[in-house]
Amino acid sequence: MTKLRKIGRLFVIKTRLEAFLVTYAIAVGAVERGVHYMQNYPGNAGILLATACLGVPFIAGAKLLDSVRPAEAIPAQAVIPVRRRELRRPSRSQPRAGRPARDLTSPRSHHTD
Repeated sequence: MTKLRKIGRLFVIKTRLEAFLVTYAIAVGAVERGVHYMQNYPGNAGILLATACLGVPFIAGAKLLDSVRPAEAIPAQAVIPVRRRELRRPSRSQPRAGRPARDLTSPRSHHTD
C-alpha cells in the first residue's frame, strides 16, 4: 500500500510551476487537436471546433492555479467586529429623511399652522 501512495504522490500538483507545466502540456495537445479538426473539417466547422479546443487550456489552467494557491491566513487582530447600528425612534422635532415629496411644489413638512 505504501508503494502505491508513493507512486500516487507523483501525480499530485503541489506548486505553481507544476501547474504551469501541466497547463502548457494541455495547451500543446489542444493546439494539435485543433489543427487536426481544421484539416478534417474544412471551413467554419473546423474553425469552430479548433476554437473550442483552444478554450480548454484557459479553463483548466485557471482551475489548476486556483487549486495550488495557498489560502491567505487572516490574523486574528485584523478581524474587526461589525457593530450593528442601533435603531432609533424618530423624533417628532427632526425631519424624516425617507418621506417622499408628493409633488415638487409642496413643502417637505406637511405640518399646517
